[in-house]
Amino acid sequence: MDFRIDKERRVLEAGGIATIPGGVEHEGYCHEDTEVIDIFAPPREDFLAAPIVAAFAWPAREDDMHALKRWHFAHSLVATGAAAGSLALMLCAAQAQDKASGTATYVMKVSTPTINDVPDTYARNLGAALERDSGGRIKVEVYPASQLGSIPRQIEGTQFGAIQCEVVPPEFMVGLDQRFEVLAAPGLVSSLAQGQNVAYDPEVRKLMLGLGADRGLHGVGLFMAESAVVVTKNPIRRIGDFKGKKIRIFASKFQSEAFERLGVTPVAMTLGDVLPAIQQGTIDGAISGMGPITHMHFVDTAKYVTMTNQPAIFLIVEVNKKWYDSLPKDLQEIVERDTLQESVAIRQFAIDHRNKAEAAYTASGGEEIKLPPDELSSFLKTISSVGGDVSKSNPQLAAAYRVVTEAAARAQQGGNK
Repeated sequence: MDFRIDKERRVLEAGGIATIPGGVEHEGYCHEDTEVIDIFAPPREDFLAAPIVAAFAWPAREDDMHALKRWHFAHSLVATGAAAGSLALMLCAAQAQDKASGTATYVMKVSTPTINDVPDTYARNLGAALERDSGGRIKVEVYPASQLGSIPRQIEGTQFGAIQCEVVPPEFMVGLDQRFEVLAAPGLVSSLAQGQNVAYDPEVRKLMLGLGADRGLHGVGLFMAESAVVVTKNPIRRIGDFKGKKIRIFASKFQSEAFERLGVTPVAMTLGDVLPAIQQGTIDGAISGMGPITHMHFVDTAKYVTMTNQPAIFLIVEVNKKWYDSLPKDLQEIVERDTLQESVAIRQFAIDHRNKAEAAYTASGGEEIKLPPDELSSFLKTISSVGGDVSKSNPQLAAAYRVVTEAAARAQQGGNK
């Protein structure tokens, strides 16, 4: 669907969402039969009383009239009255009959921020497992590369049910609960193996997967994708080179505090905005994983990657709570089991993917920089105390930080198996 809001034009794919401010001119053109759900807040009382077609003012062009004929509207309006009540009862009765007979199909739209990377690979593997184990009762649609919106919009969409599942770094959800950022604590883990074992720790899973329960979310999966690096236009070869740089960070106080200690001006930013910001000189570089850096061709603009390997990049799998609660018990169990199994199974892919991404980056002309041993030691010493310092003023955050640090110690003692 070609869509315009004021002067901004965009293309909405299946599952796409657009927010239209009140009083702003907008129009759309559908190239095929399309169902559009319009949600009005507050309710449009005039729409409740008027015919649907009369409620929309389209430009007087012949092609727009054809578009209108092909556009089937399904209005989600807050309404009262016998007609609305009867329709709701009929829909509920039909849904109940399908559920009772075990024939209902549940669509699960899964959104990820990247493509050809760990998050979307996990999502595809999970989709295949769910469709197989549910006998086709769960139909999974994967939307990688932020097709359903930026990371904040993906989080909102999952909260409110437009998206059924998201796979994102948990620190982007810090606006819902500050404890989502504890796994981003610098120095928490020193390897992918240790990080994966932290993610599998029962106490960590209980903490992290339960954080969104009162915000419309139900956590089902958690794993480490890779260690972060710093990609920049100009090389960072020593700790002193960080000073004065503007570096993109994830939305985490742990990250901002850590890099401020290095003399950096941290800038929280979603992944889709990073490369243009580096190209335009708004920022000097970014914290990211090697996967996105390689596949988004950062090397054309920023050819230097400093291998800090801190902090760890974890991914959390959240589903819409109402959607999950609507599933029959057997499908809930399948969702829980498959998300856990795929969180474990992705481990080898994550290792291989990181190695391939590093090789591809250098083959494309990029340079990977390792800090000298004494500089690396100083770097880790500078940032490793951030978690304790940031969390100590917030009892809940401090307790959560204690849970993950104790799990990290157990994982290290266990040999990172």
